[in-house]
Amino acid sequence: MQDFLFVLGGLVLLISGGNWLLKAAVDLSLKLSIPKIVIGMTVVSFATSAPELIVSVNAALDGFPDLALGNVVGSNIANLGLVLAVTILLSPIDVNKNFYSTDWPVMMAASLLFFFFIYFDGVIERYEGLIMVVCLLLFLVYLLLFQKKAVISEEEEKMVALPFYKTALFLVLGGIALWGGSELLISGAVGLATAFGVSERVIAITIVSVGTSIPELAASVIAVIKKEKAISLGNLLGSNIFNLLAVLGITSFVTPIKVMDPGLLSNDIFWMLGISFLILPLVFFPKGLRLGWRDGIILVGFYLYFVYVTIT
Repeated sequence: MQDFLFVLGGLVLLISGGNWLLKAAVDLSLKLSIPKIVIGMTVVSFATSAPELIVSVNAALDGFPDLALGNVVGSNIANLGLVLAVTILLSPIDVNKNFYSTDWPVMMAASLLFFFFIYFDGVIERYEGLIMVVCLLLFLVYLLLFQKKAVISEEEEKMVALPFYKTALFLVLGGIALWGGSELLISGAVGLATAFGVSERVIAITIVSVGTSIPELAASVIAVIKKEKAISLGNLLGSNIFNLLAVLGITSFVTPIKVMDPGLLSNDIFWMLGISFLILPLVFFPKGLRLGWRDGIILVGFYLYFVYVTIT
């Protein structure tokens, strides 16, 4: 019971911390006059990936590398199979050409780079982590240089910048809540794995990854409600890129990550590659550059079957 409460308390702190960090990040980008499409792919993605980053670094340092890996792989699957599915079940999304020219190819490249680094030797070394972070920085430079003029047809919402002290307060509160939440979540997750007699990987892939994906779900649903759909899809693809290149890159640079449970390499990583690839045909068929409720049902079905296979 105590472990379950730790997981619950950790998730509440992570979600609150992610939300405060998101407010501060969007406000800073407003102050710097960064265009919305770039905010979606960078600022929002980084802020909503903060829970994964803190949990993964902490888990790896505490000697639970499978929690770090399972959290990222599971979050990437949940972002598309659960978060994107719920978003498009609520409202169809018209996809702009950045999807096939930039966002999806970069997400697939990041996924394949991760696969290449970990599949053959079961470890992400420090130098591989550094390569991943460098790839992320190059991607960010590309976005800022070439997508600054991206136009969003939807009505611009009048947003007022926060006073500087509020932005600073949200940043500090967000950071503290994320760190405290990650400590509670890891402690509870390891306890649950021991209690149920399963590996840390199974708990990470199911409970922890869904929990750390809640900020993405919240950001995407709010984006749909406010009709900011460019932020919604860009945020999810950007978040998957950040999870792989920033979260695993920084974590493995701090301490090399070694696979402890072979199920991650024989099962989970292929599900992640599969659902990442599946997004492409869904966007183009049956209607070009549009995701609707039928696609949502396919994605949810894919995700539920993945969870079933992983648990059983």
